[in-house]
Amino acid sequence: MQGSPLSPLLSNILLDDLDQELEKRGHRFCRYADDCNLYVRSKAAGERVLESVTRFLKKRLRLQVNRGKSAVGRPWKRKFLGYVLSWHRGPKLGIASSSVQRAKAYLRKWIRRGRGRSLSRLIAELTSFLRGWVNYFRLSQVLKVFADPDPWIRRKLRCILWRQWKRPRTRVKKLIERGVERQRAFTSAFHGRGPWWNAGASHMNAAVPTKWFEQQGLLNLLPEYRRLHSLLRTAVCRTARTVV
Repeated sequence: MQGSPLSPLLSNILLDDLDQELEKRGHRFCRYADDCNLYVRSKAAGERVLESVTRFLKKRLRLQVNRGKSAVGRPWKRKFLGYVLSWHRGPKLGIASSSVQRAKAYLRKWIRRGRGRSLSRLIAELTSFLRGWVNYFRLSQVLKVFADPDPWIRRKLRCILWRQWKRPRTRVKKLIERGVERQRAFTSAFHGRGPWWNAGASHMNAAVPTKWFEQQGLLNLLPEYRRLHSLLRTAVCRTARTVV
């Protein structure tokens, strides 16, 4: 959940002295509110800078550094605001695995609560969350993270539908209504396999295709990411032309 906007403001006021001190020392750093990463050339330099900055904060600003969250490590092993750098020679900005797992856990919990509710209402709520998530991480340069959740989300929603249909004969009726051949519908409804298996099976993919979810308003992460990334590139190019 988004916290109070007053917190980053107060942090910026208080930690302006830290920014000036780091600039005076010639350090490269990124800071947002009280979250800060410093970049140096070696582990020894990192440990030395961590100790000196900790002393500065304690003596000058009377602030305690959370040593449980502070450490020296490679850029691709440390995250910043949910992002992480890759280890390639030309590093890419990606999404930290913990951020992805936290989003999936949140979606899993939300979808589980929606089993007895209208699917259209659940899709609207999911889309609101997904739109905010992809917008926040639109700076990521790794596509795979946005492509993976889409099939998983659709399968979860098909699983809910299969559960809501409950009885085999209801499932037969619903499958036929959605264009599944009669004999195939009977075989699929009476084979006795569980909801998750059926949600990924061909009969449910045929009855509830990707196009149906799009018609219901479900946001696909990858196309939305590409749209936002294109807008971002366009804005950057316009800014560069203006500056030149």
